[in-house]
Amino acid sequence: MTYETLQVDKTPAGIALVWLNRPDVRNAFNETMIAELTAAFRALDADGAVRAIVLAGHGKAFCAGADLNWMKKMAGYSFEQNYADALALADMLHTIHTVRKPTLARVHGPAFAGGMGLVAACDVAVAAHGAEFCLSEVKLGLIPATISPYVIAAMGERAAYRYMLTAEVFPAAEAYRIGFVQEIAQDHELDGVINQMLGHLVSGSPAAHASTKDLLRAVAGQRLGPDLIKDTATRIAAARASDEGKEGIRSFLEKRKPAWVQAPSSSNGGQKRGKSPKGKR
Repeated sequence: MTYETLQVDKTPAGIALVWLNRPDVRNAFNETMIAELTAAFRALDADGAVRAIVLAGHGKAFCAGADLNWMKKMAGYSFEQNYADALALADMLHTIHTVRKPTLARVHGPAFAGGMGLVAACDVAVAAHGAEFCLSEVKLGLIPATISPYVIAAMGERAAYRYMLTAEVFPAAEAYRIGFVQEIAQDHELDGVINQMLGHLVSGSPAAHASTKDLLRAVAGQRLGPDLIKDTATRIAAARASDEGKEGIRSFLEKRKPAWVQAPSSSNGGQKRGKSPKGKR
């Protein structure tokens, strides 16, 4: 499928790379990009050859938030039009967050407002030291509503109070300190760190990845009690009885790689360490 605002690449190792491709506006999103991101992630989720998805941005920014021309149009919308527009954005974030494959945000340059929502909707985020973050909505008289469930889960409630209210810009080191990103790297080493993480991801069972993501969504924030205990016991019993669960145990006992692991030449995301997942920046 051809996209107007995205570039989607796939590697032989099963890594899909979704590039925000509006570098002239620092990858700011509009209604077209929102629709295309929703469609792209749904298509990749349905593609059995895809093992993991990387979300990245072309140009000097990961994503600067909302496109100014799109915001101008929204200013003239009725409440009903704004609601439909916001619901499309919320649906896009939910789609990214709930795909069955592991998702990884490759963050460089600014990740502002909705751009932070994209990062938070991914399972893992790796940022270059030069990346910057900002929840700028209140300075425009707006609120970070649709992105809030993902951002609060990623950085924690206390940090969210500060950065959603102050709208201050903060660096990658602070994003790492508060847990918003899980890894930071020197700018020239960013892709090496990502490729190393992709190597770990493609060694996992696809079915187990999907079940683990469902487990995390079900268990996070729940109080331990009889219902949760029974639910987790049911989940591991199902995993043990599954085809991939049986194959994983057999391969461990037989001291071999499980069937879902590709040859060593492709185990690092199909790329040499230190290279961009796409092969060029």
